[in-house]
Amino acid sequence: MYTFNIVSLYIYYQNYTLNIKMYTLAVKMCTFPMKNKNIDFSRAVFLGPQKISRQGVPYHMLDQLEIFDPETMTAVTADGETMGEAMFRGNNVMKGYLKNPEATAAAFAGGWFHSGDLGVMHTDHYIQLKDRSKDIIISGGENISSIEVEDVLYRHPAVLEAAVVARPDEQWGETPCAFVTLKQGLSDITESQMIDFCREHMARFKVPKTVLFGPLPKTSTGKVQKFKLRERTLALNDE
Repeated sequence: MYTFNIVSLYIYYQNYTLNIKMYTLAVKMCTFPMKNKNIDFSRAVFLGPQKISRQGVPYHMLDQLEIFDPETMTAVTADGETMGEAMFRGNNVMKGYLKNPEATAAAFAGGWFHSGDLGVMHTDHYIQLKDRSKDIIISGGENISSIEVEDVLYRHPAVLEAAVVARPDEQWGETPCAFVTLKQGLSDITESQMIDFCREHMARFKVPKTVLFGPLPKTSTGKVQKFKLRERTLALNDE
């Protein structure tokens, strides 16, 4: 019994010292990119929700992370407004898709892995993702982030869940179409009320032209199946 307790105590001590070392390493790794980017760490921590909502800077295992114009493969202006595609490279990035050289060539065009995520680069070199490239809505030549529209819908006190997809439109090419699940007991909200709410909080060209109410289709893990919502918009146009 005595020997067992000594062994247990030794193992506990080893785990404790390992945890301290790992914590120290984690702190160094978190602050190192900020020092390299000439970022004030105190400001980065205390700027609040805006900073927290961004995806941040590359970690040490990654060689490079940039927001590129996918057509010219040049870095976009770091102004927090100009949108491009998040691309990265490093020795921890996959070599390619198994037995699919065509997909691999497309994913690594220009020597960078194309993530399919659209975002912006802020002046402090923090990136912020805006949408998936396949989910972006192009209306009258303007890019509309479905995530941005969804964020506004979630501000409405009656909204439980929201998802936005593109609906084909003869005049504008595409327009935002919102699918909304209302909270229990607040089902008296109308489409026009929801549209008016959006107009108060975003540019008019981003406002959904159509709002449909009901449960959202999801996978077994709870992810919204936007492809099914797109199918519904096509059915709306056929009516």
